[in-house]
Amino acid sequence: MRKASGMKLTNRLVTFVTLIVICAIFVIFIGGALSFRKLGQDYLTHYLDGVVAVIDQELADPQGSQGLSRWLPKLLKASNVVELEVGSDAGVIYSFRGLQKIQDPNILHLGHYQLEHNPGFYIELKSLPPYTEFTYSIGAMSSISLAIVMIIMGLVWGMNWLRLQLHGSELLEERGRMILAGRVTDYEVGDEKEWPATASLALDQMIAELKDARQERSRFDTFIRTHTFLDQLTGAANRVLFDSRLQSVVQDQETHGAVILIRIADWDELLADQGKENADELVHDVGMILSNLIQRYPDTVLSRYFDAEFAIMLPQQSVKEVRLFTNQMLNALERLLPPAPLEPDNWCHIGMTSFVSGERRGRIMDEADMALRSAQLQGANNWFAFKKDQQTEDARGSVRWRTLLDAVLNAHAIQLHQQPVISAHDGRILQRELLARIKDENGVQIKASRFLPAVEQVGFTIRMDKQVVSQALATLKRMPSTEVFSVNLNVTSLLERNFVRWLRDELLQTPRTVLNRLSFEVPEGALVKHLDTMRPIARMIVGLGCKLVVDQAGRTIVSTHYIKDINVDYIKLHRSLVREINLRQENQLFVRSMLGACGDSRAEVIAVGVENEKEWNVLKSLGVHAGQGRYFSPEMSLEKYLLTD
Repeated sequence: MRKASGMKLTNRLVTFVTLIVICAIFVIFIGGALSFRKLGQDYLTHYLDGVVAVIDQELADPQGSQGLSRWLPKLLKASNVVELEVGSDAGVIYSFRGLQKIQDPNILHLGHYQLEHNPGFYIELKSLPPYTEFTYSIGAMSSISLAIVMIIMGLVWGMNWLRLQLHGSELLEERGRMILAGRVTDYEVGDEKEWPATASLALDQMIAELKDARQERSRFDTFIRTHTFLDQLTGAANRVLFDSRLQSVVQDQETHGAVILIRIADWDELLADQGKENADELVHDVGMILSNLIQRYPDTVLSRYFDAEFAIMLPQQSVKEVRLFTNQMLNALERLLPPAPLEPDNWCHIGMTSFVSGERRGRIMDEADMALRSAQLQGANNWFAFKKDQQTEDARGSVRWRTLLDAVLNAHAIQLHQQPVISAHDGRILQRELLARIKDENGVQIKASRFLPAVEQVGFTIRMDKQVVSQALATLKRMPSTEVFSVNLNVTSLLERNFVRWLRDELLQTPRTVLNRLSFEVPEGALVKHLDTMRPIARMIVGLGCKLVVDQAGRTIVSTHYIKDINVDYIKLHRSLVREINLRQENQLFVRSMLGACGDSRAEVIAVGVENEKEWNVLKSLGVHAGQGRYFSPEMSLEKYLLTD
């Protein structure tokens, strides 16, 4: 795999040019020194040849040889000759030795000459080489010194000019580094100074096309999920999604709630008399009313179950609350004036039934349908509740919930359970999700799915999240470095500035080694709804070293563009998608779509609620990264886990 170079292009070129200039100066200096030395040697040899020729001529003259001792020493001294000897085979006829002290005799130039005019005679001499006693002189070396200074100045100017010319390439290189670091959004448009301009423009175009392709892919994935699980006219869930959610809820432990069916009477006559357009308008108006009414109930599912029939699932709500909601819904629908041939006082009928964990989905829908038919027999806009032999309801009102939750939070009595997330590749534990539990006045343990709606209703969300985070951090600091915890946070808390400031201060006081083993989970629907506000908070969490996990993915049909927008680490599928996925092709299509949305990002998909081996085998074949559920390990108290560990 190729890696980005650690040295800038400008530094490379500057280094290369500098080395070339230095090498050139060095070569010229060595060549000049050798030439200078050669010229000195040639000059000395030529000069000594003249001295020898003079001595040879004087020895050939009988009278001249008698005056050698008079004039020759002065000539030799002026010629830097240290020693001279004139002789023949018969012996030495003249010898000269200078008085100057030679520190290193090896530097002397040796010469041996045979006399042309005096055959049989020779001269041997030793002389100082040229420039031996010379020192540096500004005047003498001014030309060379000036040339070197000019070369250095030219080199500095050339380097600055080269840096200026290559500034655009440095900008382009820096942009490339930032893109490789994942900051594509911040550097999607290049600076006008970038060079080469064609490469910069090509990069701009490629990033724009990539961004558009990502958005188009996200829109396409959303389109697939929308047409698979949503009704195109009302935007509500279709029958497939409703049945899947209901099946998932009744298979969970300690759950209860109600299913409500709303049917428009005489639908076929309305289509024949008014046409499909007017009929669809009525259905759309009914859907808008129902959608507005269920907003205050969390985890509620609204579905257009048939052409003229809507279904609502209200989980974790008491029968008393459901009856109150049904009355409000009937009153709101009666204010809607239906077109003819529908009768204003007999066009809308509602059937309701309650359910608890372990009941069959088909039986629940049959009970709701029987209640709906009973309402139709009354001959007016009305609702009817199916009477069951045994009904489990939580009659705890908001006052009792407030009292219980206030006592639990004041006593710091929140209990944490844990469930591991198992890798699909090697079976190792990636992290442990922490799940909150509380006990009521009788010591009965209550799951988060039951008390969290009440926490939001009484306004204790921030207090709850603060205690859970503090307890998780304190526990994680005592755990081995191999343990990783995942903590659930409510988006309502993250929207409060005081809570975000508190969370930031707590994380800043925690060692980095601990933060690297901590993940925060936020629900997908609320995250996408408040994406602009959550974006800087998510960046803060990731920047401090924690991981970001998006929980309940697929519970609502939203665009998946947020995956790349806020650099999500893990995507946890909603358990309704995982339940019996081996029998539901539409759920497999949804999971494939989610995996495709995470394909070019660092996000990994985790399946939550795996109950058996068949589900797990299908999920692994689809390509999920990890799984979580009772198939791997039941939810265990964190205290018991610490003791067994």
